[in-house]
Amino acid sequence: MREKILAVMEKNSRIDIKDLAVLLGESEVAVANEIADMEKEHVICGYHTLINWDNTSDEKVVALIEVKVTPQRGMGFDKIAERIYQYSEVNAVYLMSGAYDFTVFIEGKTMRQVAQFVSEKLSTLDSVLSTATHFVLKKYKDHGTILVQEVQDERMLITP
Repeated sequence: MREKILAVMEKNSRIDIKDLAVLLGESEVAVANEIADMEKEHVICGYHTLINWDNTSDEKVVALIEVKVTPQRGMGFDKIAERIYQYSEVNAVYLMSGAYDFTVFIEGKTMRQVAQFVSEKLSTLDSVLSTATHFVLKKYKDHGTILVQEVQDERMLITP
């Protein structure tokens, strides 16, 4: 039941417990208890709303920053990641394989603000060797949801 609940809730975290129970053929109490258990165990870590900021008047800049580090003895990557994710600008930190050790997603109001974060906060950390910043220009799909409207072909169909 746990995997089925997670599969449904990953697509729609606002689903009513009653509707979820009917969909899964389980009792409301069983579903509610399983969700509560998963929250306590940090399987379910939060409930977020996916917003297409391009359709609002709010200006936001999202950047992906590749970070190469030297892990310190006895601390490894976890302590460095913890220092990075403590910054309020940081939305996500991932340990990666490949040329860089971390991928960091941050959000700012301007490109300058993002650049200042990288130069004044991120790159000044002792273990950071280098960074490469990539700005998100447009989001087409995020968390499995298509964010762009399909373009309608407005040309007239001409038949012989």
